[in-house]
Amino acid sequence: MDSCGRTLVRHVERRIIQAGRPMRNRPEAPRRPFGRLLCGVALVCLLVTGCRESGNSIGRLDIVWGRRGISDGRLQKPRAMAIDDADQLYIVDMTARIQVFTADGQFSHSWQTPVHENGRPTGLSIDRQGRVLVADTHYFQVLIYSPTGELLQRIGGTKGNALGEFGLVTDVVEDVKGNLYVSEYGEYDRIQKIAPDGTFVMQWGGHGSEPGQFVRPQHLAIDKEDHIWVCDACNHRIQVFDTEGTLLSIWGTAGSEPGQLYYPYDLVFDGRDNVYICEYGNHRVQKFTRNGQSLGCWGHEGRGPGELHNPWALVRDSKGRIHVLDTNNHRVQRVVM
Repeated sequence: MDSCGRTLVRHVERRIIQAGRPMRNRPEAPRRPFGRLLCGVALVCLLVTGCRESGNSIGRLDIVWGRRGISDGRLQKPRAMAIDDADQLYIVDMTARIQVFTADGQFSHSWQTPVHENGRPTGLSIDRQGRVLVADTHYFQVLIYSPTGELLQRIGGTKGNALGEFGLVTDVVEDVKGNLYVSEYGEYDRIQKIAPDGTFVMQWGGHGSEPGQFVRPQHLAIDKEDHIWVCDACNHRIQVFDTEGTLLSIWGTAGSEPGQLYYPYDLVFDGRDNVYICEYGNHRVQKFTRNGQSLGCWGHEGRGPGELHNPWALVRDSKGRIHVLDTNNHRVQRVVM
């Protein structure tokens, strides 16, 4: 093994050991056998080395944290994630809890949506005031919370296709002028725009595979030019619009090769005109230029460190690290890319 490989072994081993230590305010977990740690480290190094040699790897695994469960600090099939200016991570899981963690995975506090018998939220974002915007999917509404969990506002709540009514809400984001954009799937597959005073302004989209239509627009993101990026998940593509709903660009085809997409569920920008996309179906994160040219991939299906199982979301912190919500492994993996 070369010096790079030895360094990576030491680094990942140290991070796995750190991630295995108990979090504050939770019972101490049994330590994993050291041999298993070494096997995990060796597996990660093998995967990274192989990808590097093939020219199709980006990123370095930094830390893995999270365990399956319903107590504070544990995760039960987490479905959405957001990050604030203080690098606090907000994660909602299948218990309808919104838990708040440090960037290193230390539990801070949590709250729960008012009702969740019909289903759980699938989208989270942070607005310019630091409020937490929750796509309360199966109740056809957006919930707005303070960072400590105080419910401040509800938008919607009525199922329907009229302006101001919602289908299954997947995400909500805010532009620089304070307008909100809400995506929906199900019967409607559209985006609605809401003015800062709460007035419903317009809608666009519709169910289908033609340009400007959607089949489950799972996630929205707004870039520095106020363009709205849509993860058109079941069409396996990305669509970009201006704030009036005019289609600006569209790219992506279904597949598992580099440059292709399979159920893109989330995306994040890196400030250098690159886009990272979380692929639920391909169990990976892929890096693209803004016009859709692939720059490499990270991760593949599995349960070990550096492997993913149906990831739903990702965020980028102030240090440029990518946090990946490894949903069906009930954990978060942080990657330096």
